[in-house]
Amino acid sequence: MPLSEHEQRLFDQIERSLAEDPKFASAVRASDPRFHARRRLLVAAFVIVLGLALVVVGTVTRNTLLGVAGFVVMLGSAAFAMQSRRKGSAPDLHAVGGTATRRTRQTRKAGFIDRLEDRWRQRPEGHR
Repeated sequence: MPLSEHEQRLFDQIERSLAEDPKFASAVRASDPRFHARRRLLVAAFVIVLGLALVVVGTVTRNTLLGVAGFVVMLGSAAFAMQSRRKGSAPDLHAVGGTATRRTRQTRKAGFIDRLEDRWRQRPEGHR
């Protein structure tokens, strides 16, 4: 539902006043799961580069253990990055009846048949 002109002006005014408050902006940023996921992705990228350096150093010095350790570090960091990316792209909270609750993994891992049944129940009434 689109906002009326008056509501849009009020919304813009509130947005401007909140943007001018640095303490509020830092508090919102600190509680944003996307901000933390982005930071974890940067750390993971740095550790992947570090693991690649270990692999190269292990290869140049013919130290197999160092090369394998670098590969394991890269693999673990890539898994950490993928997990962080998944957490950052999915909304962490959703409102149900006016209260915020954490989304459970059960709704995420619904089976193929469950998703089809949900789509069937949520289809428009005229398309039976």
